[in-house]
Amino acid sequence: MQLTDAQRADFDRDGYVFLPQVFSEQETAVLRSEAERVFALEREEVWRESSGAARTAFAAQTYSEPFRRLGLHPRLVEPVMQLLDGPVYLHQYKVNAKAAFDGEVWQWHQDYGTWARDDGMPEARAMNIALFLDAVTAVNGPLMFIPRSHKQGVFEAGHDLETTSYPLWTLDRETVTRLAEEGGIVAPTGPAGSVLMFHCNLVHASPPNISPWRRTIVYLSLCHVDNHIRQFKRPEWVAHRDFAPIAPLADDCLSELAAGAAAE
Repeated sequence: MQLTDAQRADFDRDGYVFLPQVFSEQETAVLRSEAERVFALEREEVWRESSGAARTAFAAQTYSEPFRRLGLHPRLVEPVMQLLDGPVYLHQYKVNAKAAFDGEVWQWHQDYGTWARDDGMPEARAMNIALFLDAVTAVNGPLMFIPRSHKQGVFEAGHDLETTSYPLWTLDRETVTRLAEEGGIVAPTGPAGSVLMFHCNLVHASPPNISPWRRTIVYLSLCHVDNHIRQFKRPEWVAHRDFAPIAPLADDCLSELAAGAAAE
């Protein structure tokens, strides 16, 4: 899958591009079912909210066949290779839950700020590509972006160790206010199977989910192989250390699983 010239221009200008319904309902159904299984596991990679509800399952590709295949899917990997102009490796893999009623906030932050400070990633030659496993709406904790904030580099940040179960380098209110006054705030929404690509310096957050509808998104953080991390402070399942370039699987690698599940 390749981005059009218009989509590439949108990404360069705003720092993100939204691609509706890239994956079929059958493909996303396989992954939704697998996410429920993964979130129920008692593993160190599965982080929980203060309520006990699942927050994030890290490195799911290492203990789940459907998520392994997704991490190698050409519809996710090839557009990132196109924008980063070369081979990429998987820096981080997250299945992020926003449980109905109990999904907690993700504070305002930049991902590259964390990757630079904690992992020693040399340059912002990396990005996120995210797949909606549920419909994302205005009420179930959508991802929020400040368009064009990626153009201003890395901002100062404080290390928030208290707000949620996950430590995060967060931006102060004054910085967020200034950026929002300049670029506004958007919250891309759409059906399950939709994809979001966004720059690693784009300022983003998500509010708590107090609705009765869950919201699950899978994030692949992909980095150019020449830009791999240089320090290893965080566990390998948080910041991966296999810098081999991804070789994408065939396009039907997920639909094959969906067909097998339907035949059982």
